[in-house]
Order: sequence, then C-alpha cells, then structure tokens
Amino acid sequence: MTIDLNCDMGELEDAQHEAALMESITSANIACGGHAGDEATMERTTRLALERGIRIGAHPGYPDRTNFGRIEMPMSAAEIETAVRQQIERLDAVVRRLGGEIVHVKAHGALYNVAVRSETVARAIAAGIAQWNPKTTVFGLAGSPMLDWWRQMGFTVAAEGFADRRYEPDGTLRSRKFPDALITDPQAAAAQAVRLAREGVVQTICVHGDTPGAVEILKACRKALP
Repeated sequence: MTIDLNCDMGELEDAQHEAALMESITSANIACGGHAGDEATMERTTRLALERGIRIGAHPGYPDRTNFGRIEMPMSAAEIETAVRQQIERLDAVVRRLGGEIVHVKAHGALYNVAVRSETVARAIAAGIAQWNPKTTVFGLAGSPMLDWWRQMGFTVAAEGFADRRYEPDGTLRSRKFPDALITDPQAAAAQAVRLAREGVVQTICVHGDTPGAVEILKACRKALP
C-alpha cells in the first residue's frame, strides 16, 4: 500500500520553501483565507500543485489570523459551518479557474483538534463541507471518533497520522504549548511515519510546512515510506 504524504500549504510567504515542500508530497492542504492565505497564495500554491500532479485539498480553520488558527474560538456550530463553507468555496473558485479540483478537506489547527473530542464541532465542519460537496474525502485523526461521526454523515474519510508531532497515550496530539510537541529530527519523524504506516491504521501522513526542517523531514519520510 502506498501511503499518501500530505502537507499544509499556502500558509507562508516563502514561495521557494513551499516549492521545496512540494517535491516530496502527494497531497497539499491549501489554506483558504481563515487562519492564513489570500487570493495570491491560493493561486501560487494551486499552480505549484497542478504543475507537479499533487492532489489538492482545502484547509479551512478558525478565522483567526493573529493566532494562526491554533487557539480555540468561541464559535457556534452554525458559525463554524458557515466559515468552513465560505473558506472552501473561496479556494474552489481559484482552483477551478486554474483547471484543477479540490479532492479532500482537512480542518486546520485548533478546529481540527477540537473536532477530535467534540461531536458538535466535528458535525459542524462536515455540514459546512456538505454544503459545498458531500462527496469529497475528509481527513481526520486516525483512531478518533471524528472519523465515525463523519462516516455516519455519509462522508468518505481518510485516517491521518502525523510524522512531525508527538502523541499522547490516548492517541491525541500533544499540545503545542509543550516544548516537545514537535519532532524536528528527520530520521525520528521518518521512523514515526513508518511505524504509523506499518500499524495499518492510516491512509495519509502529515508533515506541517512550518515545522523547523520540514523540507528535510519530508524528504526522509518520502524515502522511508512505501
């Protein structure tokens, strides 16, 4: 089985860095104006993906650019649903204009992590996605109830693991408030990616584009993964 290697993209101003990230991945999750991104970055990142045959996904998050979408916001389910739909639609307009299509959606940062434990938030995310395209694939944390909730709503899901993040014993991601939350050594990250793949519970593995050394981490993972 070939493991999909994904990266959160369109979040940085460094175009060369993002182009280098693209050399090792098979899926790009493109920020669409919530936590990061604008028309220019969406177009730039989409073009990079299309040139390389990389699958394009939407990466909506809390509309909080100050905190990069990594802090939970007090939003109602209806507000989350609307924000997710509007962000995806904004990226979709760019991608379609350039001749591509969005094939998956992955929530960003705190929105993703809150959805791991909150059925209300998880279903609000999915409801926003469904208004755009109920047939798309949704990425979510492997082994978490968010995947079951989305399956119940009729979605195809992809169980996701993380090469560059440490886990808690319950399978959730260690909070970024802890200094050891990130794995920045390429070989250690690659070893974790291989372990996740061999356990057979993930279909896609993420490396964050803003993790220190992300380019080398992705290279090591791509070399090590099947």
